[in-house]
Amino acid sequence: MADEKDREEIIVAEFHKKIKEAFEVFDHESNNTVDVREIGTIIRSLGCCPTEGELHDLIAEVEEEEPTGYIRFEKFLPVMTEILLERKYRPIPEDVLLRAFEVLDSAKRGFLTKDELIKYMTEEGEPFSQEEMEEMLSAAIDPESNSINYKDYITMMVIDEN
Repeated sequence: MADEKDREEIIVAEFHKKIKEAFEVFDHESNNTVDVREIGTIIRSLGCCPTEGELHDLIAEVEEEEPTGYIRFEKFLPVMTEILLERKYRPIPEDVLLRAFEVLDSAKRGFLTKDELIKYMTEEGEPFSQEEMEEMLSAAIDPESNSINYKDYITMMVIDEN
């Protein structure tokens, strides 16, 4: 039993180190606070992929009673540790992403045009903002063909779990 408790303490200590390192990148004043707008980036850098709604809830959980626009490390650490321990907000597996693109590519061409991608990402489901769309297009669209070869894009996007 002691071995299991020791193992968990080691895991928690490793998570604390990773969380602190990720947080410190954005703690520009070195005062254990980060701009609330950086929290999503910090969480994603730790391998978690919450939806915008989940991110909003998470920020509400770590914000001060009277929101200041900043998040304190001591409030962020326990919440983020719990997320990592529970393996919440895991990235979507490669095969699931591929099936999603294949549904959109009804002609089974292996690619979507830039216009098709914009239409799907801004008119369906949880629509992308203009900024998110531009970011995705810059990473996803092949400038020569003006399309996205989604198998290549998925390979580039997927986080290696090992």
